[in-house]
Amino acid sequence: MTVMNMVEAIRGALEHELERDERVILLGQDIGRNGGVFRATEGLQERFGEDRVVDMPLAEGVIVGSAVGLAAAGLVPVPELQFLGFGSQAFHQIEGQVARMRFRSQGRYGMPMVIRAPFGGNVRTPEMHSDAHEAKYANSPGLKVVMPASAYDARGLLTEAIRDPDPVLFCEPLRGYRLIKDEVPEEDYTVPFGQARLARDGSDVALIAWSAAVAVATKAAELAAAEGISCAVLDLRTLVPCDTDRVAELVARTGRAVVVHEAPLTAGFGAEVVATIQEEAFWSLEAPIRRVTAYDTPYPIASIEEYYIPSAERILRSIRQVAGEG
Repeated sequence: MTVMNMVEAIRGALEHELERDERVILLGQDIGRNGGVFRATEGLQERFGEDRVVDMPLAEGVIVGSAVGLAAAGLVPVPELQFLGFGSQAFHQIEGQVARMRFRSQGRYGMPMVIRAPFGGNVRTPEMHSDAHEAKYANSPGLKVVMPASAYDARGLLTEAIRDPDPVLFCEPLRGYRLIKDEVPEEDYTVPFGQARLARDGSDVALIAWSAAVAVATKAAELAAAEGISCAVLDLRTLVPCDTDRVAELVARTGRAVVVHEAPLTAGFGAEVVATIQEEAFWSLEAPIRRVTAYDTPYPIASIEEYYIPSAERILRSIRQVAGEG
């Protein structure tokens, strides 16, 4: 085991898969000569050449559209969008081509592709860089949506994604690139999709989160423990497929739930989690389910973003409410 931060774990997965499978090809803006804006692909073009680590123009639709052709031709492209917010410029390709190709071709063409895209707040980025848009991709049937919260999961889930025969959107938390560190095995491993991770056990309230929100929820659980409220933290890991059984099981055990995510409240993926709980664990609920999210406004300027996305203190207030303490 080696202690790595998340960007090191991601780079390690890419390097291993480039070496293991000659069909794997990386493409994106500045990923070659510059090693990516966050250095996730640093050194890979030097090692594997310009034909397999390809610098592309500033045109997200072209990047993803090129990957569609590469995947249809039998390669395994891993296109990078510099930020998930820029995916809107390629949504016609992702939703209209990538997600549907196996269905529309009656199985003739699969789309073995992983679209990497960093996102998330508290890193002082300009407009359209930090937006959490995962819900609109989760609503694109045929596309898997993966949201790692640890370096261990980042490497294991990315390896699983590259080996998957169908398309995957792999969302990487900007805050986690260098702040999140944990032990990562040196040997080859994968983390299966659709298996949530219990990040912290507890008996009174279930906190359900994904990506960088898992660390914030864990901090809130620590604050709640000091007040005598025991909180479990469930990391979904993947939104599509979603481990609905684990969600229902945990809520049935605690009787109370708070869902946390960085996207705005209305129509965020948290609403899907709440609907699942209502359908699968309604009779176990002892209090209304609460959501702690970003607000229903455009992403604000960098100087006030800490008030926009969920904080441990905001989550703690909701914990108190569902526990009958606030």
